Amino acid sequence: MARIEFHFNAPALVSYTCRLLRKVQGRGLRAQVVGHASTLAQLDQALWTFAPLDFLTHCQAQAPAPMLASSSVLLSETPVAGWHRQVLINLGENVPEGLEGFERIIDVVTVDDLHRAQGRQRWRQYASLGHELLRHDLLKTESA
Repeated sequence: MARIEFHFNAPALVSYTCRLLRKVQGRGLRAQVVGHASTLAQLDQALWTFAPLDFLTHCQAQAPAPMLASSSVLLSETPVAGWHRQVLINLGENVPEGLEGFERIIDVVTVDDLHRAQGRQRWRQYASLGHELLRHDLLKTESA
């Protein structure tokens, strides 16, 4: 079973995910990011512009093979079986299918009431599947 980290109280989903991906890439890891197509489109755009001195190599799942091979971040609505399975970041409303084999799963939950309610549902579903759950309250982290 995978260890799943819930990052609660993210002030903004896309900008927090950009910072999280910068940390992941800085550790030499590759990440798949799953979520709704509109969220992934916003993230794709933000990854080009979020920091003037940083560039995170990323692509969509439909990218040509050479681009897939050289990217550290893959954006897809569902996990891609044939790509790296080091880190999965879930930005979606539901528990994604195909979690098997990931070393680390991060589920990001914003301060939005609807997003929190969906996060609680995912927490219960992950727990019922037997996953180890860790909670990271981002509001406590910022104030510390």
